[in-house]
Amino acid sequence: MTEETSVKLHGFWASPYVMRAVLALKLKGIDFEYIEEVLSNKSELLLKYNPVYKKVPVLVHNGKPISESLVILEYIDDVWTDPPHLLPNDPYLRAKHRFWAAFFEPLFEPMYNTLVTEGEAQKTVLGELLEKMDVAENGLKEIFPNGVPPFQEQKPGNLDIVFYSLYGTHEAADEMIGTKFLTEERYPLLVSWVNALKQVPEVNQVTPSIPKFVGLLHSIRQRSVSPKA
Repeated sequence: MTEETSVKLHGFWASPYVMRAVLALKLKGIDFEYIEEVLSNKSELLLKYNPVYKKVPVLVHNGKPISESLVILEYIDDVWTDPPHLLPNDPYLRAKHRFWAAFFEPLFEPMYNTLVTEGEAQKTVLGELLEKMDVAENGLKEIFPNGVPPFQEQKPGNLDIVFYSLYGTHEAADEMIGTKFLTEERYPLLVSWVNALKQVPEVNQVTPSIPKFVGLLHSIRQRSVSPKA
């Protein structure tokens, strides 16, 4: 890989935001070098490339860094213009996809909070999360009026990537909080969407091992809810 075509990605294996960038690069068929960061001891390069947030992912293209996952997705689609495209060509559909991607973006916080709380606090934050998911289940019917199609004739796009990055490992979250929050009875469209995406080879390649992911979530939960000595 020459410097003129150098593509590097600084990430962390369990980050849903990093998953977005990795999946976009794979779907577009872009060769890249992946650099795993230790978040408790971030590299000097990461701090140099993302001095504002000091977080992953950071895409480095020809020595120039791009931060924030949603920005990275659009950058990839803007620079590598060959299909598959991550956003629809139609301006109205493109706006709708951006809208729903932005809707899902803040849902990581309540999902994380269900992991680090317990009792009534957990019930409250879980209820708030489910209310947002109710909105998505009904509102996304404008995107999928005939249900979620199989990803055979077209590759997943920007909105699919954002959604899957949050819900593709929901089994691990279910195990940790002791309840299934993404059920087919309540969310038939969202469940069918996850299942359709899991059939895509590139998606399977970037999905973390559920047992490994459960182990990480378990350690996070233990640190958060265990009584302090």
